[in-house]
Parts: sequence; structure tokens; C-alpha cells
Amino acid sequence: MAQKIIVDPVTRIEGHLKIEVEVDGGKVVDARTSGALFRGIELILQGRDPRDAQQFVMRICGVCPVSHATASTLALDDAFKLEVPDNGRIIRNLILGSNFIQSHILHFYHLAALDYVDIVRAGLGVAPFVPRYEVAGEYRLPDEVNKAAANQYVQALDMRKKAHEMMAIWGGRAPHPQTIVPGGAAEIVDAQKVIDFTYRLKELRAFIENVYVPTVQAVAQVYPDYLSVGVGCKNMLSYGAFPQSAADPQGANGFFKRGAYIQGKDVAITPELITEEVKYSWYHDDTGGNHPSVSVVKPDPKKQGAYSWLKAPRYDGHPMEVGPLARMWVGKNEAVRALGDKAFSVMGRHFARAVECLEVAKAMEQWVLQLQPGQPSCTPHIVPEEGQGMGLTEGPRGALGHWIKIENGVTAKYNAVVPTTWNAAPRDEKGQRGPMEEALVGTAVKDPQNPIELVRIVRAFDPCFGCAIHLMTPDKKVLTEYQVY
Repeated sequence: MAQKIIVDPVTRIEGHLKIEVEVDGGKVVDARTSGALFRGIELILQGRDPRDAQQFVMRICGVCPVSHATASTLALDDAFKLEVPDNGRIIRNLILGSNFIQSHILHFYHLAALDYVDIVRAGLGVAPFVPRYEVAGEYRLPDEVNKAAANQYVQALDMRKKAHEMMAIWGGRAPHPQTIVPGGAAEIVDAQKVIDFTYRLKELRAFIENVYVPTVQAVAQVYPDYLSVGVGCKNMLSYGAFPQSAADPQGANGFFKRGAYIQGKDVAITPELITEEVKYSWYHDDTGGNHPSVSVVKPDPKKQGAYSWLKAPRYDGHPMEVGPLARMWVGKNEAVRALGDKAFSVMGRHFARAVECLEVAKAMEQWVLQLQPGQPSCTPHIVPEEGQGMGLTEGPRGALGHWIKIENGVTAKYNAVVPTTWNAAPRDEKGQRGPMEEALVGTAVKDPQNPIELVRIVRAFDPCFGCAIHLMTPDKKVLTEYQVY
């Protein structure tokens, strides 16, 4: 007889996630992931000046605000028909890259690593590190590696601080930079800023190269079974990011490449094939199956059969995993591709994230030297009466798209499809599970009272439900009435 396991909430992630699985014969046979909150950011933007968008969407998440600011301004660039100067493009890339680094370090050291590091054995058995799942034989690191990884927890906090400082050099502040604007960046390039940025980047790169990557590799060596756990749908999607020229404003052929890997084949993608399904989401059925540019946010919290506030994005009808693994696979990174099918796993995702972190740091060392003091960073603009724009980029957690429609000089429609909406999507019209749901199926669970295997899989995706969810009362009842000001 199948046993039901519910983890609610999953801790050490951004936002509120509930997972529910059925276990039969010691293995997961079915799974559901539920985003339990509604925010309505898209509704709040309606009727406002389009330039308000990047300020509002940055508040979706304190971990990846830059990604939302970037996607929003790319959509506005598109709607306003603006060409971004080289300085503006590079500054945007440096701010976004700094955010990638701090986010990746945060994820491994402060969220995921505690699933493998025996904090109690390292002498840190105090809150917030405990309580924790206790499963015999599941904290396997040798004493030396275990102690080193535990000590790196504090070191990683300092490294994240430096990454935030790098972001603030070009963005004015962190975590919500103020210089990412339509037409480029509201920032003046000078030599001192280049020096200050490079100084911090050098130290960060050394940490990533000599500490972060080797630690991930050391953990993977002790947990080789997790190179076959959490496989998922094996369909990968990347929008591309970090544009390298004005001819490629959204970075389709940028440092990260646009493309997909579907049913074992590398394919080019067209954004027109993206749809949002809602059969199992708390939205009216008539809003499902649409392209994000025409989708509307129409909550239906009492909908029968629904179990998530996340919609179910699909590309050409396929559930798609997004994030570092998808980017490194689509971009044919040699180290990640060398893993073969083992890349589609818990440890594969951690390894891809660490590799990507180092690649971004190396790239920024070159980008910052391309800045030209005295040259413009932004193109002047006016808000058009009518317009429509799309902004596609990559956040630390994967493919991020913003769509805007302008009427009478104000925002008439806004829609954001974020990385965790892809990864933690519910089932679709065909009954296909989302990538995270699929990754949970087949997992062996040693102790149903301590399902550490399940949370290891979920955390490897680095989910952010602050981005994905679209309020909850203090008594945890979902709101059924919405008032927008």
C-alpha cells in the first residue's frame, strides 16, 4: 500500500513550497509540488508608467532582483525601440554577473550544503543548523572535508558581501540596483570604479576556483549515488544572456546561448512556442494554453483539482528544466557534457552551478576592461503611447521572460514567467509532470519520517518561490479576495 509523505514547508529555499509524494515499495511513484502563495505583481503594474516596472519587479525577490530588472528593461527596450550603448550593455552584464555569483555561493553554502555536511560533528549543532533530518549513513563526508566545508559557511558570507559590493559599484546599491534603466545604465564609467570592481572580483574568483568548485567535487565523490538521483524530464531550456554586442540586444548568442535540448536532441528555439497551462493551477481555465504575451492573471482559488499557484509553462508542449545545468548543457560546456547522462542529477546540478559561477567570474574580468570612460551609457527615450515588448534573459535559477503591452502611455498588460515556474510547475493538460515533480519520481526513501532524499532533490534546483508565486494570511489560509491599489 502506497504511503503519502508531505513536506510543508520545504526549508532552506526562497519562498514557500509544499511537496507531496506517494511512496510504494520504498520508492516515490508520484509527486506534486505546490506553490502556496499568490502575490499579483502583474496586476499591480497595470495602469502605471511602464518605467515603474523594473522598480516593482525587483521587489519580487531579494536574491535575484537584478534578473528581474534586466528582463523588465529588455522588454522596455524592445517596446521603446531603443539601442543600448556598449557601456550600458557591459554595465548591465557586470551587475547581473555579480548577482549570479552571490546567488550561486548562497545556494551551495547556506542552503544546499547542509544536506551533506554533518554540522553536529563539526561542532555547530545549534540553531539554525538544527533540528535537521537524521538518517543513518547520510552524512558521509570524511572528518577533514566535513570540517572544512562547515568552516567555509562563514567565509562564503564574506564572499557574498564582496559580490554585493561589486553590484553596488555599478548599480548604486544592493540588493536593488537603481541604474538599470530603459536604454542602458544610468551610470558613468570611470577608472576608479573599474579598479574597485576588479579588486573584489580577483578575490572572488580565487574563492570560486580554489574553494567552491573543489568542495562541490569533494561532496560529489562521497555521494556518487546522487549522480543518478533526481533525473527529471531531461529537457533543457536556455534563453541566452549577457549580450556581447548591440546587434544581439537580448543575448540570444551571448555568453549564455539560446537553445534547448529536447528528447535527446539539441534544437533552436522560438519564443512563440512558449505557452502557460493552468489545468492544475488556481487560475481560470480560460487563461490556459496561451502565449505569455497574451496571458492574463485571473485567480480562481476554489478551482477543483488545482494544487498550485504556479502555472505550467511549456515549450512546444514539453516540460522544460531551466537553470545552470540547462545553460551549461545547451552551451555545450565540456566539463558538464563530459558527465553524460549523470549530468541530469542532483550532483550534476550542483556541479553545473559551480562551473558556471567560475565561468561568469572569468568572463567579467574581460568585460570590465571593455568599458570606455567618457562614452555614453544610456540612450535618451520617451514613453510611447502604444507598444509591446519582450525581455528574455537568464536569472541564476534559469530562463526568465517578461512581456509588456503599453496602451495610452501606461502598462495595460504585464506578465512574467520565471525560472521556478518552469522547474516547479504542476501537471499540464496532458498530465505531464513538471521537471521537479518528475525528478522526485523513482527516488528511494530510506526513512519516511526523515525524507532527506526528497529535499536534496528539490534544493538542487535552487527554487525561488518568491519569484514563482503570484499572500497568505497569518493563519496560513489562502486569500480568496484581492484588492489592487
